[in-house]
This record gives sequence, C-alpha cells and structure tokens, in this order.
Amino acid sequence: MPTSILQIDSLSKSFGERVLFRDITFGIAEGDKIGLIAPNGAGKTTLLNIIAGREPFDSGSVTFKNDVRVAYLEQSPGFDPQLTVLQACFASGNETALIIARYEQIIASDNHEQLDEVLAQMDLLKAWDHEQRIKQVLSQLKITRVDQKVGELSGGQIKRVALANVLISEPDLIILDEPTNHLDLEMVEWLEDYLSRSSLSLLMVTHDRYFLDRVCSQILEIDQQQIFSYKGNYAYYLEKRDERLSAQTAEADRANNLMRKELDWIRRQPQARGTKAKYRIDAFHELEEKAQNRRKDESIRLATKGSYIGNKIFEAKHVTKDFGDVAITHDFNYIFSRYEKMGIVGNNGTGKSTFVKMLLGLEKPDSGSFDIGETVNFGYYSQEGLQFDEQMKVIDVVQDIAEVIDLGNGNRLTASQFLQHFLFTPDKQHNYVYKLSGGEKRRLHLCTVLIKNPNFLVLDEPTNDLDIVTLTILEDYLHSFKGCLIVISHDRYFMDKVVDHLLIFHGNAEIQDFPGNYSQYRTWKSLQSKSELEAKTSENSEKQSENRKAPVIKTKLTFKEKREFEQLEQEIESLELEKAQLTSDLSSGQLSSDLLIQASNRISELIRLIDEKTTRWLELSEFE
Repeated sequence: MPTSILQIDSLSKSFGERVLFRDITFGIAEGDKIGLIAPNGAGKTTLLNIIAGREPFDSGSVTFKNDVRVAYLEQSPGFDPQLTVLQACFASGNETALIIARYEQIIASDNHEQLDEVLAQMDLLKAWDHEQRIKQVLSQLKITRVDQKVGELSGGQIKRVALANVLISEPDLIILDEPTNHLDLEMVEWLEDYLSRSSLSLLMVTHDRYFLDRVCSQILEIDQQQIFSYKGNYAYYLEKRDERLSAQTAEADRANNLMRKELDWIRRQPQARGTKAKYRIDAFHELEEKAQNRRKDESIRLATKGSYIGNKIFEAKHVTKDFGDVAITHDFNYIFSRYEKMGIVGNNGTGKSTFVKMLLGLEKPDSGSFDIGETVNFGYYSQEGLQFDEQMKVIDVVQDIAEVIDLGNGNRLTASQFLQHFLFTPDKQHNYVYKLSGGEKRRLHLCTVLIKNPNFLVLDEPTNDLDIVTLTILEDYLHSFKGCLIVISHDRYFMDKVVDHLLIFHGNAEIQDFPGNYSQYRTWKSLQSKSELEAKTSENSEKQSENRKAPVIKTKLTFKEKREFEQLEQEIESLELEKAQLTSDLSSGQLSSDLLIQASNRISELIRLIDEKTTRWLELSEFE
C-alpha cells in the first residue's frame, strides 16, 4: 500500500463572513496525481497556499510525512529581479541542482579557478545525468538566455522559469497552480508526458481538461464548502459527479414533498407542545435544510441575438509584418467568411496576438491592409485583461457599458441577470472589484466584452485563469453565438469544442490553414510524420538496393589514392596516440582548470577526426 505523504484533517478557512471550505479531509499518498477543481473564488489557490505553508487556516491540521520535499508553482510567481535566469531556475536549494548551477556559471565565465573543486563535487553527487535532465527541461521550456536578468522577463517567461525551478528541484510532492498558463501547445504536451511518466506525487489546479484527463488519477472537487473525491481521471469525475448531483436533486425533491406535509403539521400545533412530537419538529428542520440545499443548474444556456452582420466580414490583402529579424506575416491573403469560427494556434513568439491586433487596427502592418465590412462590430478579449477601477462594484462595471442585453425574440436580460449567467450571484455583484480573485476578474472582463453584444468576437487566451464551470458556460455561449469568431488559445479541449478550422502559425511567416479542430490537426500531423518517415526509409532502402545491384567498375586505387591511403594510416595512429595521452592527463588531476577545458574540447575534436579518417581508410581499403 502506498505511503501517505500528506494528511489534511477537518480543515476550515474563511475570510470574515465568507466561508471557503469547512471541515474538509483528504490525503495524498506516494505516486498520487490529483487534480483540484472548483469555481473561481471557491478557495483552490487558498488551499494550495495553506498546504505550502504560505497562508494560515482557521482550524484543522496539515500533516506531512517526515523529510518530504515539497515544491510549489504559484499562479503568479515572483523572483528577485536582480537574479539571472540561471540562478532563478536553480533557486530550490537542492544540493545537486546547486552544484550544477555553480558548474554552469563557471563554464560560462572567464574565471575557472574553482572548476576542479566543482568537478569533484559533481562526480561525488553523480550529477552528470542530472545535468542532462535539467538541460532537457530548460530546452523544452525554451529557456536559453540563462544570463538574462529576471527583471527583464515577461510574466509568461517568469512562469516558465518558475516551472523549471520546480521540476529541477526533484521534490517528493509537486503543487502546481495553473501550470499550463503561458505555455504553448508544444510545451503543454511535453509537460503532460513528463508528469504522466514521473513517479512523483502531484496536486494540481488547472483548467486544461485534456491535461487533467491524461495526467491525473484522482480528482478533488470543492463544492458548497465541502470536498468530494473521485478515484479516476477527468472523464470518470464527470460521470460520477453527475450521479452525485442527480442523487442530491432527487433527495431534495423528496425532502420538499415531505416538508410541505411537515410544514402543514407544524403550523397546526399549539404553542405549548408536549415532548412526544419533538422528534417530528427536529425532523422538519433537517428536511428544511435538505430542501434548501437543492442545487440550481449553473450552466444555463445563454444564446444572444448578436447584432446583424453582413456578407462581407474582412479580407486580408498582401499583409506583411516583421519585428526586426522576426517575420510575422509575408504577403498574407485571406477572405474571412460569414459565421466562420477560426482558431489560431502556434508556439509563443510566432505572431498570433500581433495578427489579431493588426485586424483590430491596434497594430499597423508594414505593407498590405485589412478591408473590414461596414456591419462588423468587434468584441475583443485581450490576453492582458482589462484595467478596472478597483473601488467600483461589479454590477456598476457592467452597467456602465450596458443596462440590458438583447437575446432576440423580444427577450432581454438586465446587467444583473447577465452577470448571474456567468456565476456572479447578487451578493457577489455588489462586491468591490478589489475583493475578486484573479479568475473572477477575468470572468468580469469577459462579461464586459459580451454584454456589448458584438457580432465578431476576437478572444486572445480567454481560458487562462477561468475555472472549468465558466469555460463550459463560455463554450456553450460560443457554440450558439450568431456571429464570427477568432480564438487564440493553448487550451486544446476548448479549441476542439468551439472552432471549425485553424490557422497554424509555424513561425518565420509560415501560416497553414487547416480545415478541422486541434485534435484532428494533431492526428493529421502524426500521420504526415509517419508517411514522411516511411517514404524516407523506402527511399534509403531503394538506394541501398541499387548500390548492391550496381556493378563495381572501380578495381584498384589510383596513385594519388594510394598515397592518401598510406598517409591516413599514419594520421590515424598519431591521432590515437594524442587521444590516449590526453585521456591520461585528464585522469591525473594535475591539469589547471584552463588546460582541463582545452583538453576536453580537444578530445571531442580528436574523436571526430578519427571517425572521419577511419571511414575514408575503410573506403580505400576495399581496392587495396
């Protein structure tokens, strides 16, 4: 049976009158990979902060097994801006990681005085394999400029550095808060594979449902201040959660029917009542509580009318855009169709956000133009988010934009009703903006875009920091949206549900139009790679077959080739002697640090030369 490494017992946490969770209990064992799900504002990040020792709790206990090493990736990590990227990546304090960081620092500098000492420690800790794994992590997360100051990085780059720091530290338990935010699709898929194969324990908050489904073996859900555990992946969780809610609703219905009878009975009782029927009065209060717990369906379908949009949407004409040496588009042409729902994917830095900013007129192309139809009314949800007046109330933020939204067929929603569709309860609507969580502010930003009733939505990374319930509501909204849509997102599940074709930004102004969703694109790409590999293998086989069948015309060496053959024998022998001497010198421990580096580099060069000359010698020896 796996050993328990963390036990949470009867944990409660509140902020003033607002209770996040009450008396929750669960444990994490070795090898567990757990996803934590809850609506924004329900306390997911607070719970992670409590476990990581960053935040106090009201009551209960958090108990770790002795000597358990824990690494925590915060949603918005922070480092000393004066640290280099290398120092930040190795900031965990792990002894092996620290000595590798020291080695990398010395190699990158002109001062090699302590190299001998560091090499000895590397040998002692058997750090060479560890170094290769670390370099793989840094490479996959596109962390290359290790001497750059953290203060010069973007928020997304800092998140990747923090993730590298967590993975490099080799903890027993990793706690991750939205690890896929700011990662491109290639990185997300690499991380998914890395965590799936790893034997470490994991507690994670993420909105990426494919990631949850493929990595996690258990789901914890915070719901109505309680915690529910599901021993399976995300698909299993959905099935069992539905069963739980159906049972809960049925119980509430039965409670309502009984309560009506009990209410009639209790009203008919005189004030001075004997103790015989006390059990019925107590039972009435229990039934009343059960009936009040009846859940309202939060994912109400919301289909807006959308303002009229004509046949002409936009046409990109010979659009070219560069940023220095980075080409975004080159002579790009495209005619956007009415009611088209396009997804834009690609690695970070390939120009996805720049492309939509050019469409919206926020960025000018170097040449070419976007010809936009007169009826187009854009709604833009930006990656940067909206800067709110923190002292305003939620309802006032939305009412300042529109008092009502037209649903068509004479139906209208007030700003308050619209906010309720996106899970802002009447109480929450009268909260000040500064009291909202990060995810709730993103949800409010979304509401400010949608309530304007645009007919062309441009959404740049809308899924970051939104909870799964909100994402489901948004997906339902977009599915029935009577207008045009462009979505930039790294959320594969979201893209599969809402778009009908893709523009893939490969970088260097290479843009591919694919007629399908992201999963279909991945399947096609996989088949393409397989076909190319098979074609290459077949071509090589044919060449080898031809070579075997081809008559050997050459029968002996020319005079010049004979001289070359004799010289090669002498050169190979000389190179082998030099290699043997350098190998002996490296093992002696008497070389200075500068000579050590020179010798190591020279050996690599000698191996290459010996291989080349030996291959040529073998070719000539066939005719000797």
